[in-house]
Amino acid sequence: MKSQPRIQRRPVGVDLFAGAGGMSLGFEQAGFHVAAAVEIDPIHACIHHFNFPQTTVIPESVQNLTGAEIRKRAGIEGKVDVVFGGAPCQGFSMIGKRIFDDPRNRLVGDFVRIVCELDADYFVFENVKGLTVGEHRKFLEQLIKTFEEKGYSVQMPWSVLNASSHNVPQDRKRLFLLGAKKGLSVPSYPAPTTYRPDSPPQLGLRPAPTCSEALGDLPDADRFATLGKTDEVKTSAWGDASDYGHEMRCSNLASWHFGKMRIWDSSVLTSSAQTTHSAISKTRFTETEPGSVEPISRFFKLSPTGVSNTLRAGTDAARGAFTSPRPIHYEKPRCITVREMARLHGFPDWFRFHRTKWHGARQIGNAVPPPLARAVASEVISAMGISPRRNEEAIPLGDLSLLSMEMSQAAKFWGIDCPIQKRDKKSGARKRSQQETERERLSQIAI
Repeated sequence: MKSQPRIQRRPVGVDLFAGAGGMSLGFEQAGFHVAAAVEIDPIHACIHHFNFPQTTVIPESVQNLTGAEIRKRAGIEGKVDVVFGGAPCQGFSMIGKRIFDDPRNRLVGDFVRIVCELDADYFVFENVKGLTVGEHRKFLEQLIKTFEEKGYSVQMPWSVLNASSHNVPQDRKRLFLLGAKKGLSVPSYPAPTTYRPDSPPQLGLRPAPTCSEALGDLPDADRFATLGKTDEVKTSAWGDASDYGHEMRCSNLASWHFGKMRIWDSSVLTSSAQTTHSAISKTRFTETEPGSVEPISRFFKLSPTGVSNTLRAGTDAARGAFTSPRPIHYEKPRCITVREMARLHGFPDWFRFHRTKWHGARQIGNAVPPPLARAVASEVISAMGISPRRNEEAIPLGDLSLLSMEMSQAAKFWGIDCPIQKRDKKSGARKRSQQETERERLSQIAI
């Protein structure tokens, strides 16, 4: 049987619940044109706009949008090939409240609605693996049934993919559902290409990058006094990069995959604002064995020969504005920087985040690792019968002011009311003093 010729074009995608753009980047790198990104948080929308200046960012809730409105605002006149995204998941996550009828679960229904209103040929739904277990599994089964009733076939069984199986130095498991209009080829779930470097070798796979391979070439943020006041510094103190490090630094054309190259200054260390730790904390961090949890702070200390634990986002202002704990560096007595988090997540060094550590860490913790998103998107583009084209165009990034806007400033930039509370809500819990935690630590040693 003669094979069908493969088409060369950049299919059109729409990103819902886009955040800073982890999924957008993965789909762009796989060969898609991300025409629109919907993100309710004005600050995250600013970051997406900075990194994807040719994508129309719509800073609204999907609940307030229709497919026709997205088309109009993004100037999409032809086909929408794929809609992708992951609805906020606190309602059915394995972390936090497990309330099956959480109102935020309605956003999943809006995802289905917009897929249908845009008449997309394909969809990619991403979420927490907790959706596959217990009572929440019924929700997942209902979601699949709804898609089938709307004329879509879902690739079954669904798949929980680990980022470490797709060249990411992090243990991070996420649920994916891939679907296509009935009659079209349904994408497969991507097969693993790497295995955890701290586990036995697997035939046909290469080891995922280790934490030291991911971070070893980055200059130490503590060496630069200016990083106590800002998040970037121009430096020549770069170390020898691993293959993964070269990929993150976009040292060659292949590192851009099928995405658009960005115009950037590779000599500037970004997203690296310092964190001040007390001498007591530094002592505890130093005494903690790599690959284990520091018992007082409960921070995980990275292992140079392993992968990171799952990087999390913390909570938004409406739920107390808690910062999720960043891991301890495997070599230095401090928590890792936002740039180091980005490396462990698969974001290249040109990709910028909000200048504050709280927002920057949230933007990474909420994102799908781009290499994992790229692996999924590559299966979609393959099912479409399209051979992706390398894009030789280099585009500038956005205005630097987008990286430091507070919530009110970001809302004003977009011309919208401020939809999310500022980070001013207190949890009510009293934070223990360093002396109290040190006494507890010493008492544990004495036992």
